[in-house]
Amino acid sequence: MRLYLLNPGNSLVSLANVAQSRWNRYRIWKPLGLLTVAALTPRDWEVRILDENLGAVDYASLPRPDLVGISAFTSQAPRAYELADSFRQQGVPVIMGGIHATMCQAEASRHVDSIVTGEAETVWETVLEDFRHGRLRSLYQGEYADMAATPAARHDLLGGRYAFGSVQTTRGCPLRCGFCSVSSFNGYRYRQRPIDRVVEEFQSIAEKWVLVVDDNLIGTGPAHRERAKDLFRAMIRAGLRKRWIGQVTIDFADDEELLSLASRSGCQGVFIGFESPSPEGLAEIGASKAKLSSGRDIRDSVERIRRHNLLVVGSFILGLDADVPGIGRRVAEAASQYGVDMLNALFLTPLPGTRLWEQMHESKRIAAADFPQDWRYYTLGYPTARYKHFTTAELVAEMIQCERLFYSSGRILRRLCNNVLRWRRPLLSLVANLSYRKNARITHRNYRALGLDTETAAPSGCRGTPQTIPNA
Repeated sequence: MRLYLLNPGNSLVSLANVAQSRWNRYRIWKPLGLLTVAALTPRDWEVRILDENLGAVDYASLPRPDLVGISAFTSQAPRAYELADSFRQQGVPVIMGGIHATMCQAEASRHVDSIVTGEAETVWETVLEDFRHGRLRSLYQGEYADMAATPAARHDLLGGRYAFGSVQTTRGCPLRCGFCSVSSFNGYRYRQRPIDRVVEEFQSIAEKWVLVVDDNLIGTGPAHRERAKDLFRAMIRAGLRKRWIGQVTIDFADDEELLSLASRSGCQGVFIGFESPSPEGLAEIGASKAKLSSGRDIRDSVERIRRHNLLVVGSFILGLDADVPGIGRRVAEAASQYGVDMLNALFLTPLPGTRLWEQMHESKRIAAADFPQDWRYYTLGYPTARYKHFTTAELVAEMIQCERLFYSSGRILRRLCNNVLRWRRPLLSLVANLSYRKNARITHRNYRALGLDTETAAPSGCRGTPQTIPNA
C-alpha cells in the first residue's frame, strides 16, 4: 500500500520556496506533524512525504498512491483543497487533518473523504485499518495523546534540502491568549514527552540546526522549569552538538541556571512574544501575558538572556483595538529599546478556533471572508480583519514603517556593533537581520502588487459583505 503525505504550499509565501532561493532553506523546517504520522504508519506501507515548500511537485510523474493524507494550517487550506480535489478526481481517497480541518470540519469535508481532528496518535491506526477493510469513516476524532506513547518522527523520510530539523518536547498551553488556537487544538494542560525519548530523537536528526516547535518550552510554573533544566542537562550529557532555537516567555530571564543550561545545551536564540508595547494591548490579548510583563524591566530581562550568548527575536502584533495611529513606529522603538536582536511584526489575525475569531465573527469584523480562497491571506503577514482605528491601507503603512525603522541600515549596524563588542554571535545576528530585512522588502512589494497599500483595494473578501464559514 502506498501513502502520500502532503504539506501544501501557499503562493503568497514565496519566502518559503526553496526552489526559488537557496536562502529560503533557512526559513523553513521539516513538517513535523507529517513525520510523526509517518512514524505511526505500519512499515508494510510505502510512505512518501511531499513538501511543497521545497518547490513544485510533479505529481503526474509519481506512482499512483492508494491513499493521500494532507495536513494544513489555515493559510494552506486553499492549496490543500486543490490537491484533495485533484487526487479524488483520479479516484484516490483523501484524508485531511491538522488544525484547519479540525476547526473548519464542514468546509473541509466538501473536499476530502475523511477528516481526522485533533492529535492523530490516538486514531491513526484505526484510520488505516478501516481503509484496508473498505470502511473509511468521514470523521475520526483524535483525543489528547499520551506524550510517552508518541513515537520519534520519521526524520529519515526528508533530508538534504533543509537547514533546520524539528522536534517537539511538550504540547498544550495554559496562557489562553485570545489570538492563539494552540489551546483549542492541543488543550490547556502542559504535557511533556519523556526526556530520554526527546534526546534520542535529537540524535536521529541529521541537520545541525533544530527548531524546537513547543509553543513554550519552559512552561508556566516551577515544575515545568525544572523539567526544562533536566532536559537541557540530558542534552549536555549526550553531547548532541546541535544548535537549536525555541519559543519561551519573557520569564525565561528570571532563572540564571535555566539560562546557563540552555546555552550549554546548544541554544542559539529564543523567540519571545512581547505582543504589544502598551498595558492596554497586553490586557486585550489576555491576562496571563499581561501578568508576565507587569512591573517588569523588559530591557533588563532581555539583556540577562543575551548575556548567555543567546539572541532574542521579539514578536509584536499590529492591529489591536488598543493600537492607534503611530503604532508602527512605537513597536519599532519598543523593540529597539528592549534590545532584541530581531523583530517579527505580525498583523492581528482572527484564526478559526480562537476567541478572537468568535469575537470578530460575531461583530462582523472578518474582512477577508471569501472562503476558502481568502484563507491564503491568513499567514499573519496580511491584514484580514476590520481594525478599530485603521483602514487596511493605513495598517499596512504602519507595518511598512515599523519594519523600515527597525531594519534600517543604521539600526542594523548599531546592533551588529553591540554584538561584536560583546561577541554575542555577531555573524548570526547580521545574517538574520539582513534576511529579515530582505523578507520585509519582498512582502512590501507583495502589498503593492495586491493593492493593499491603497485605500481602494484589499483581499477579495475585504470588499464584500462578510460571509460565514460553517462549523468554524
